[in-house]
Amino acid sequence: MKKTATRHNKLVKKTNLSLINKSKGFTLLEVLIAIAIFSVISMASFSIFETVLNSDTVTKERTDRINELQRGFLIIERDMLQIARRSMRFNGEAPQEGFLHTDNESFSSDEKAIGFVRHGWTNPGLLLPRSDVQSVAYQLNDNVLERLHFNFVDAVLGEEPKIRPLISQVEKLDFEFYDGKKWQKNLQKNTLPIAIAIELDTTDYGVIRRQYLMAGDSQQDKDE
Repeated sequence: MKKTATRHNKLVKKTNLSLINKSKGFTLLEVLIAIAIFSVISMASFSIFETVLNSDTVTKERTDRINELQRGFLIIERDMLQIARRSMRFNGEAPQEGFLHTDNESFSSDEKAIGFVRHGWTNPGLLLPRSDVQSVAYQLNDNVLERLHFNFVDAVLGEEPKIRPLISQVEKLDFEFYDGKKWQKNLQKNTLPIAIAIELDTTDYGVIRRQYLMAGDSQQDKDE
């Protein structure tokens, strides 16, 4: 009986030791390895997520910028294609000479500017108390290309123009005129060129040049 009891006690001890060995937790080394692996995976996931967010932001900014440029040049083209053979008035003064005006003193900016009168200002049935021709000017102000217009084709004394910002991040604005032979900086008075080129020196895309054909030609203007 004693031997049987001893064997039973030994068996019970072995069983208890086996259960204790099976139920013990992770070692400190295993925990540190698990934390290190989790940290590496977390950092990699965060880096990928940040890259995706930055790419989305950059893509949106570039898309907005391209849309701004396209919209601005579309408005400029619409005005340039409808230039009228008509002089402008500033502040109720006498009509200016010529059809295109690049005198900076006539505008609110010290930078390069151009002004003219255009046809085709929408006014169905002349329901609005204004003409369907419009005085328009483009100027560079604080690195922003602006479009100016007046409600009435001949601005009266003290009338302020309506200003619409078109294209930002512009460092320099310049114009050239094509007379049928060459491009030149200055234009003969009382004439319209065959084409007008506008150059914008931007901070992100460098120099952008667009050329627009005029209605009619310079030879016709000279004959008149």
